[in-house]
Amino acid sequence: MKLNTKRTILIGFAFLAISTFWQMYDNIIPLILKYSFHIGDTLSGGIMALDNIFALIMLPLFGAWSDKVNTKRGKRTPFILVGTIGACVFMLLLPAAANGQNLVLFVAALLMTLLFMSTFRSPAVSLMPDVTPKPLRSKANAIINLMGAIGVVLSLVFIMFLVGDGETPNYEPLFIAVAVVMILALLILLFKVDEGKFTEERLALEREWGIAEEEQEEEIETSGGIRGAASALPADVKKSLVFLLLSVAFWYMAYNSVTTAFSKYATEMWGMEGGSFAGALMVASVGALISFLPVGMLSSRFGRKKVILFGVAMLACCFGSGFFFKEPNFGVNIIFFLVGMAWASINVNSYPMVVEMCKGSDIGKFTGMYYTFSMAAQVLTPVLSGFFLEHVGYWTLFPYAAFFAAVAFCTMLMVKHGDSRPEAPKSKLEAFDVED
Repeated sequence: MKLNTKRTILIGFAFLAISTFWQMYDNIIPLILKYSFHIGDTLSGGIMALDNIFALIMLPLFGAWSDKVNTKRGKRTPFILVGTIGACVFMLLLPAAANGQNLVLFVAALLMTLLFMSTFRSPAVSLMPDVTPKPLRSKANAIINLMGAIGVVLSLVFIMFLVGDGETPNYEPLFIAVAVVMILALLILLFKVDEGKFTEERLALEREWGIAEEEQEEEIETSGGIRGAASALPADVKKSLVFLLLSVAFWYMAYNSVTTAFSKYATEMWGMEGGSFAGALMVASVGALISFLPVGMLSSRFGRKKVILFGVAMLACCFGSGFFFKEPNFGVNIIFFLVGMAWASINVNSYPMVVEMCKGSDIGKFTGMYYTFSMAAQVLTPVLSGFFLEHVGYWTLFPYAAFFAAVAFCTMLMVKHGDSRPEAPKSKLEAFDVED
């Protein structure tokens, strides 16, 4: 069984668009709130949590809804189309509102942008398992995350070159550049991805290899929605799912606290100006970028759980080390490079472990479940870490992140299911075959 690399790359353009937007959002919106509207760190953290509050409600809803949709464009594509266009329209109002010091317009545009971004994230992410057999999902997710990392790098490059110096630069060129990337990614998806055809080919391949799910098309019909899907699992699998989702929440509390506040941390603690802080984040992105594919292969060899545990341990060590740097230097770049590698080790495997436990007809539901926990963590962590930044000191950022990464390591030890069990090759010769 071989992964269709070209197809996976095409599907990955949806995640590239998502990642390009969120990297820009996480780094620029806090600066606008602090320096354009002079909002304190705790309240700013609350505003930064809005996207995760939206996601907490909307991602499970639209994930489960997309499971039930059946159009000529497939299950997921209509949501990606509407969500991307709506988000691009309203996000372009944000820099205009910031330049005009119009807080009402800014908040209204922000809410609408977040609403449209929330409508298509679960459907976009569900595309990968829709068209990829279970044994190949870690490798496929490595490519998806690679595409996302490219989006992150694009966003950071835009920040470095399109954001000027000073406390209140004009962010309009940056937002326009990100919108262009999102629209181009959408067009590639619309014209190159035949969702229905790809899904049917995945089902045919699974039947050929004897790993097709029984009663593939039968869905769990309960009033509980996602809860009903989880309750149908065997007790031991359900226990693993709970601990895995708790681990997801804890490592997102660690990682998101840094990504959300780093632009302010670099400004306040290290005296960096304009978009210069993006250099360290760029190094982290490069570390992730070169790690995704090797991590996918290592996961197939050693197992998803072991690779995740390695990544979480490295993340905790790196964030703990970040506390000791009092100025930006080469050592900071090394730490952020390792952070990128650690995050790749986690991200490549965590989502496939969740959907490994579900039926094909429930992929959207379990995707929504995954995002319920990741986004709940990201609702809490900007406010909680923001409180420490404002009332204790900016020095608390890295110890805070290291603590929650360590907690995630402990809960991940309790996960016993979700590792892929690839089928043996049909012939000895096929064992020597390689991916496209």
